[in-house]
Amino acid sequence: MQTNIQAETARRRTFAIISHPDAGKTTLTEKLLLFGGAIQTAGAVKSNKIKKSATSDFMEIEKQRGISVATSVMTFEYDNLKINILDTPGHKDFAEDTYRTLTAVDSVILVIDCVKGVEEQTERLMEVCRMRDTPVIIFINKLDREGRNPFDLLDELEEKLNIRVRPMTWPVNMGSEFKGVYSLIEKKLYFFKVNKTKVEDDVLPIELEDSLLDQKVGDRDAAQLREDVELIEGVYDTFDRQAYLDGKLAPVFFGSAVNNFGVKELLEGFCDISPEPIARPTDKREVLPEEKNFSGFVFKIHANLDPRHRDRIAFLRICSGVFERGKFYHHTRLDKNVRFASPFSFMADSKSVVEEGFPGDVVGLYDTGTFKIGDTLTEGEELQFQGIPSFSPEIFKELVNLDPMKSKQLDKGIQQLTDEGVAQLFTLELGNRKFVGTVGELQFEVIQYRLENEYGAKCRWVPLNYTKACWITAENPVKLAEFIRLKGNQIAYDKDQNPVFLAESDWMLRMNQQNNPDIQFHLTSEFKVTA
Repeated sequence: MQTNIQAETARRRTFAIISHPDAGKTTLTEKLLLFGGAIQTAGAVKSNKIKKSATSDFMEIEKQRGISVATSVMTFEYDNLKINILDTPGHKDFAEDTYRTLTAVDSVILVIDCVKGVEEQTERLMEVCRMRDTPVIIFINKLDREGRNPFDLLDELEEKLNIRVRPMTWPVNMGSEFKGVYSLIEKKLYFFKVNKTKVEDDVLPIELEDSLLDQKVGDRDAAQLREDVELIEGVYDTFDRQAYLDGKLAPVFFGSAVNNFGVKELLEGFCDISPEPIARPTDKREVLPEEKNFSGFVFKIHANLDPRHRDRIAFLRICSGVFERGKFYHHTRLDKNVRFASPFSFMADSKSVVEEGFPGDVVGLYDTGTFKIGDTLTEGEELQFQGIPSFSPEIFKELVNLDPMKSKQLDKGIQQLTDEGVAQLFTLELGNRKFVGTVGELQFEVIQYRLENEYGAKCRWVPLNYTKACWITAENPVKLAEFIRLKGNQIAYDKDQNPVFLAESDWMLRMNQQNNPDIQFHLTSEFKVTA
């Protein structure tokens, strides 16, 4: 069994695709699936010609708006590797979902728009990768458009993302004059063809000095390519896989995902260099993937993956050992044993039951309310995986029921949707009023839409003038009770019945901190994990 674990773990590659909205992340995911043979034709997310929606955008609101607001998990086999892609939301209002997803992957592909370059959300996502030294491959997309000079883009990547880069392929012109890309590793020229839905290959092994290059791309572009490559070899470090694995060097590929171009080179480069599943930190020790005993953690919960069945799915990343269907595992937070009759793997919204899973795999578990984000499953060992971030909300709105006959559906819906972790539910004791806190406006729109379409409950939002929600604790329970009594109209309770102090401004928060030295104010809910 031990050899089997090691062999299967070595085959796994689990990564996330991240980017600023509209850089082409979901389209790239589609094309990777296409090259992996997982789908036969791809659906461009915003194309009017191809009516099929992108496979990874399965929620109705995503299909309507052409954006991704939930993290999708997809698995396919390629070149004897089992590849798990986690496609994340690009919109900044859903950054929290993306940050959590990054805890469950071993490497990242970062998509950059060659017209816009490095954007604000790209920088924020890269900061999270830098915190964990996550290996990053960069794909510069949309070369079929008139974009910025490739060298300028590389300079911006190094400067803004604080990482050294190394081109692995190089474009021959761009926009309407785009001829293809030259692979600096394979010494091959890949010719560009407009093709949005199928896989095609048109490649020529060629040395740069060969006069055939001038015939194929024209004298001007051939001379420019030779000059560019000479500059690359002189200025940039040679590719060092260890520097990439340490998160210090990012290989760069060029292409046009919507036209299926440069994606195969990216996929093959990824298969060659990307890391196997890595060790994970816990509150007790580091867990290694090759260990015999199973362990894993829940990094995402999704209600109504199939709206007809009202199912709630917990996404579990396997960290060590073998996960087996029907076997009892220890839920460390609840200190109880649980088993799963039909765990499954994913292709966006389609699922297949799995008999066993290995480190690196993501399995879906039907959840009846047992799981929270960050929960750990083991074969009996008491430990808790760490580093799953949670954020204090910035925007607060009261939930108002528009149909009293549907109160039950509304309560159930808001409970399940806030369990997913993109919004937090609070209850004010005064009048039992419920309100939601998020880090972005779009989440309110999505929650309202899903409450109506998935639960049949209508609501409206009333903005509240709070700017901070701080969890409060005290060593002396009497002092805490007294503070709660005095501040009754500013105290709410989260879903776990932890008291939360609501501040209308930073000044108000500072004043309360100064006047109540016995009370600890926590700006994140992390203290609950370790408590």
